Amino acid sequence: MTPIPLETDQLSEGYVILITGMLIVFTSLLVLTIFFKYGVPILLYVYKIITKGRDKKIEDIAIAVDENFTGEIAAAIATAVHLYLHEQHDNENAILTIKQARKLYSPWSSKIYGTQNRL
Repeated sequence: MTPIPLETDQLSEGYVILITGMLIVFTSLLVLTIFFKYGVPILLYVYKIITKGRDKKIEDIAIAVDENFTGEIAAAIATAVHLYLHEQHDNENAILTIKQARKLYSPWSSKIYGTQNRL
């Protein structure tokens, strides 16, 4: 038997698929590298401008304080959260009382009919 030679079309088709796949992978890696090197700093700069303003530093931004929120309110909230997280269910008595129920005779549950072989 002589082996069947591969046609040149099958080999060239395989090379086309190989080159196309490698081109897609390396192009996407190059695009991601460029994006992380240049795109992310630009996005962070735009975010900083939108949120803080162009000339403001983080130390210069004033925090808004609610004058009506006092320590008593904070303590009440903390107590409520603590009680909610550590809530225990009903403390029940651990004593079990077992009463023996009177069983009525039933031939369906009797074992004497199944243990003897009557021929």
